[in-house]
Amino acid sequence: MELRLYQVDAFTGAVFKGNPAAVVPLPSWPADRLLQAIAMENNLSETAFYVGASGNYELRWFTPLCEVDLCGHATLATAAVLCTEEERGLKEARFSTRSGELRVRALEDTYELDFPSKPPRLCEHPPQALLDGLGIAPREVYQVDDWMAVYDNEEQVRALNPDMRLLRSLSLRGVIATAPGKEADFVSRFFAPAVGIDEDPVTGSAHCLLTPFWSTRLGKQDLFAQQLSRRGGTLHCTLQGDRVLIAGRCALYLRGSIFVKE
Repeated sequence: MELRLYQVDAFTGAVFKGNPAAVVPLPSWPADRLLQAIAMENNLSETAFYVGASGNYELRWFTPLCEVDLCGHATLATAAVLCTEEERGLKEARFSTRSGELRVRALEDTYELDFPSKPPRLCEHPPQALLDGLGIAPREVYQVDDWMAVYDNEEQVRALNPDMRLLRSLSLRGVIATAPGKEADFVSRFFAPAVGIDEDPVTGSAHCLLTPFWSTRLGKQDLFAQQLSRRGGTLHCTLQGDRVLIAGRCALYLRGSIFVKE
């Protein structure tokens, strides 16, 4: 079986930056073991698979180790593939996912995710493995789907060199480290060794937590964010009630075919 495959750098306007995601259009859903095998072979933080047409799709995301409930950069990449390659001229895509319906709008030179807002809760007694794993003690720790460690400044976030063995033992998906930014409203890094990603280059889904947190902390709804990974990426975030709008650019790196057996 021959399948089309695209690789897109998300949350950046240039290749070799942002977060690379693979996108695979499918005529119908094959066995889950094949989806997982393709994701493992691609060896990117996420491979997105979709079925559908004309603005309505089912969408799933796989790391090299497992399927995940929500992924921002691979959703952004999928929308870019639809709007510029598979269904040129498409202006809005609606995705049925494990996290409910997600929408993406094509704007002038960006794509805008419409994701759920997930305000994090203060954790008064964070696990010792989290504190030891980060190495630099945060001012506060919060949690929802991920742990969120809040630091005083950008330099502390940049200086983190986590012990991935300890972070891998934690109960939640990953660990967000965040602080006020110098050029951005806030900065972050994201570590998720438990799902096969030591450090994710740019994590759209983490901004479902970060946006409501920093919107309250800074007293503003529109926020400019930077993720401080080696590749780096930028996101424009807006809090709208119980939704978060996360906008970013995409750069197509690769289009091709893969050959697999069902």
